[in-house]
Order: sequence, then C-alpha cells, then structure tokens
Amino acid sequence: MAVWAVVATAVAIGLASPRSVGAEQTSRPPNVVLFLIDDLGWTDLGCYGSSFYETPHIDRLAASGLRLTSGYAACTVCSPTRAAILTGKYPARLHLTDWIAGHQRPYAKLRVPPWRQYLPHEETTVAEMLADRGYVTCHVGKWHLGDEAYWPTTQGFQYNIGGNHRGQPPSYFFPYERPGIPLPGLSRGMPGEYLTDRLTDEALAFIDKHRDRPFFLYFPHYAVHTPLEAKADKIAKYQAKARADQPQHNATYAAMIESVDESVGRVMARLEALQLRDQTIVIFTSDNGGLELNQVTDNAPLRDGKGSAYEGGVRVPWIIAYPPLVAPGSVSDTPVMSIDVLPTLWELCSPRPGTPPPCDGISLAQLLRKPDHSFDRPLFWHYPHYHPGGATPYGAVRQGDWRLIEFYEDGRLELYNLREDLGESRDLAATHPEKRDELHRLLQEWRTAVGAQMPTPNPDYDPARDQAPRAKKGKAAKTSTGKSEAGR
Repeated sequence: MAVWAVVATAVAIGLASPRSVGAEQTSRPPNVVLFLIDDLGWTDLGCYGSSFYETPHIDRLAASGLRLTSGYAACTVCSPTRAAILTGKYPARLHLTDWIAGHQRPYAKLRVPPWRQYLPHEETTVAEMLADRGYVTCHVGKWHLGDEAYWPTTQGFQYNIGGNHRGQPPSYFFPYERPGIPLPGLSRGMPGEYLTDRLTDEALAFIDKHRDRPFFLYFPHYAVHTPLEAKADKIAKYQAKARADQPQHNATYAAMIESVDESVGRVMARLEALQLRDQTIVIFTSDNGGLELNQVTDNAPLRDGKGSAYEGGVRVPWIIAYPPLVAPGSVSDTPVMSIDVLPTLWELCSPRPGTPPPCDGISLAQLLRKPDHSFDRPLFWHYPHYHPGGATPYGAVRQGDWRLIEFYEDGRLELYNLREDLGESRDLAATHPEKRDELHRLLQEWRTAVGAQMPTPNPDYDPARDQAPRAKKGKAAKTSTGKSEAGR
C-alpha cells in the first residue's frame, strides 16, 4: 500500500494514546488561536527574510515557538485552503478546488469539472471537534465557504463576526458593508475605523469574555487581500522607505502588513495580560502564496505567486507557538500543510482518548517536540481550473526534495529538486526519468484514491475567443478600490 494511503490510519492509531499532550500540561485543555492571513506570501515577514515589510510582533511570535520553512497551503487560491484547514482533508477529496465562485473561461482548452462551491455540513470541522470537547468557538474575519446556509454558525462556531460568502471586503474603512453584502456584527462602527483593527477589537472582546474556559478563536483576517487600502500615516512611512529597484516596494501593501502585525501583537499581549499565554496554542499561516500581479508583492526566490502552479503559489509562512511543548527559536524544514491543523489540534486538545475525524493530514505534535523530525509522506495539490495568476489546470506532488507538476492541458511534466533549485528554474524531467515516472504514478494513484475531479476536453474550445483575464505584473497596484478578480 502506498505511504500516503496509510497515513490517516497510522496517525489515528497514534492519536488514540492514553494521554494527550494537552492533558499532560494542564487539567484544562489549551486554548487555540489560529491566525490565517489572506494572500500573505512566504517572504512577506521579517522572520522570513523581508527587509521592507516590518513585522516585529509576528517575528517575536516566531522566536517564541517553531518557524516552519517548508510550510504549504493546500491550494494556490483561498477557499480550498480554508476548507482544508477546517476539515483536515485535501480540496480534491472535498471537490472544493477553486475560490468561490471561480474564474470563467468558456472557450479554454479544458472544461473545469462541476466542483462544489460550499463546505458541506456533513464534514466535521475543527470548530465542531473542539466544541464537542467543551470549547467555546468564535470566527472573526473572512469565511468565503458558501452562502448564508453554510456560514460559520452552521459549521461549529458559536460566534461569527464578519464572515460571509465573499472573498474580500467592500472597503477596509468603515462602513464595511454595502447594500446586499452584510458583514455580520460589523454594521455599526466609527467613521475612519480600519477593518483590521476592528476585527482585532472583536477578537479581544471574545478572549476577555471567555477567559475562564477553553476557547477556539479562528481569526482569518481579510488583510492583506485586495482592495489595497491602509492607514495614511503607515502608507507615508513606507513610501519614504520604498525603492523601486527593490523586489518588495508597494507602500500600501506594506502598511496593510504592519496593521496585521499590530493585530497579532495585540492578541498576544492580551493573552499575556490574562496569564493565558502558556495555556494557548497559537498557529499563524496563510491561505496561499503572495499576489505578484500588479506588483503587490514579490515572492523571490520562489517562482511566481498566488494562482500559479509553482512554489510561489503554495509555500507560505507557518508558525506554531505553545510554550509547554515548543522550544523558543525552533526552526524546521519539514514540509507541512493546511490539512495538518485538525489532527494536530485533536492530539493537543483532546482531554480523553478517542478517534479523530477521518482526514488526510497528520498530527505535528512530534515535530513540535523535535523540530528535526521528518514525516515519510508526499504532499499533493490538485487545481483543475484556470487563474489569472498563471495557472492552467494542474496537479503536483512533493516528496522529499522533489516536486513534480503535471499540466493537464497537454500532459506536460516538470520535475524540480527544491533543495538544489528552490526557484524551480531547472526542469529535470528529461534527465531524471525514473524519479519523474515514480512521482507521476504516485500523483495518479492519489487522484484516484481521493476521487479527484478532472477537467475534460472543452467542445467549445476556441483559441481566438479564449481571452484569459490576466493582469500584468507591470501595472501599478491599486491602492483604493482594487476591484481586480485576481486577488480572490
């Protein structure tokens, strides 16, 4: 049996041990704060190498725990990754494989499959899993996993502030709502109020109210997604600092990142003030790679960005901090993915033995203890869609240092050794045919096992009429309305 096919079974057995890590540390299960930043690229933080963006609070969080250098999102766009985080399942298994509602390419070479545009209620979410164990659960920020019938309060969250069916806010400045686009809990506010700050206020109020019982705060920021809008004083600060000859130089985007950093700092400070820091697991990550279109950011040395088949589309920051278990300043290059959140929290938060919900991920508890620990498993991606970020329908697999990409339009295979070529500039498919064929078979077997939906030949294919909605990297970034679909 292939390694990937037995992972879930093996992990389930391991998680059914007599005592969980969380139960060993305290009689009260640990709190959980999960930050999910929208469109944050792998190099968009100081602790991941940026010299332009200023992120002292997130850098401090990383220094207090484990910083993962090979952390991945489950998809190159947002909705599938969000579903994977909440369920521990690959987007391909969920048949939720594009941002909702996706891009339309009626005359493209391939026709996309009839994919699901909501998170089914039949799936067990992290929130449902923790609520069943006595946690109070709260969603603050972006949801983007279906219409009102599938909003957070139908998926295990007792509170929903700001989450609806859309992938971006009408504005980052109050009023945030527009006719027909309600943002739950945010209809009232002060003129000039900034959305990132307001969501943080709501998160802090939740922590204050529920400090005396285990809580799960899922905090998926709308930032740093378009429209690019930030506070004027912060924009001015970065305009003075920016240099056009540097890869990262968008002042408005930098200002948005700084506001997110302040948000993280405020939450961490409140946990400290309430003496909850040692009782709280904090996870920080992103839903896909940084948006390179319109010069929003630059993911170098990674290739390309959000909406592409390459590392820049899926490699993202990953930080886990939990003082009773994780040594400060830990760093690991072991590959992890969005699907690992649910099984990790099952092990760390379960006060009693049991079987976790079926999932594709694995618990990272052993990695938290020993950052040099490695998992003998491949990671997979399946994106049977088109995207302005450059993706045509593709599948990919990473195993060890190797990454294979299969492009579904023509069956082309590309093979890269990431340890030697992080930027995926040297295709080794022709020179390493055995490794190419081995990984291709693995990818094909996985697609069959998870029931991945494949694109099919499009009977309406017309190259002359197929106008891909591609934004160009050379255009200036929008700093106010930013209505391009490319950011979703």
